[in-house]
Amino acid sequence: MPQPRLLISSASQRRNWKPEQVTVEKGIIYQTIEGEVIPLSAIEDGVFSEGVLGKGCGIKPADETVYAPVNGTVTMIADTKHALGISSDDGIEVLIHVGMNTVEMNGTGFFVLVASGKKIKCGQPILKFSTSKIKEAGHPMTTALIVTNSDDFGEITVLQTGIMKKLTAVMKAE
Repeated sequence: MPQPRLLISSASQRRNWKPEQVTVEKGIIYQTIEGEVIPLSAIEDGVFSEGVLGKGCGIKPADETVYAPVNGTVTMIADTKHALGISSDDGIEVLIHVGMNTVEMNGTGFFVLVASGKKIKCGQPILKFSTSKIKEAGHPMTTALIVTNSDDFGEITVLQTGIMKKLTAVMKAE
C-alpha cells in the first residue's frame, strides 16, 4: 500500500527555511534576483536612472523570486507589495523595487514572504512576483537595487554587469 504524501503549508515551509550557504562580506550587496544586471542609467524611470533615490543598478529578472541581498532587518514593505527596504547589519540601506510603475498594480501578482521589522539572512526568499502579471499590466520588469543611504559611503561600486546568478556579489559600499 502506498504511503500517504505529507503536504507542507507555506507557513511551515517559511518556518523551516534553511538559508543557502552565502559567506557574507562586510559592505557587499548580493544579487537579489537571477538575471541581467544593467547600469542604473539604463533603468526606464528617471527617479532611478538619475540616482534620485541613491546609487545602485537595475536587474532584468530571469526568475520570479527575490532573495535578501544582505543580512539585516526589513524596514519597509510597500502597501502595494512591489518594493521592500532593508537595513543591513553593517549599515547599508537597500531598496528593492520590482518592475517600473508596478505601484499601479496595487499588489496584484506580488507575494511578500517576510514582515516589516523582522531579521532576515542573505539568501532568504523575501518576495515572489508574477512576470506574466507585470507584462499583462504593460509595465517594464526591470528591478531597481538601490543603496538609499549612498551619501553615507565614500563610494558605491557596481562590481559587474551582465547575466548573473542570484547571490553573486553585485555591489560594494565603502
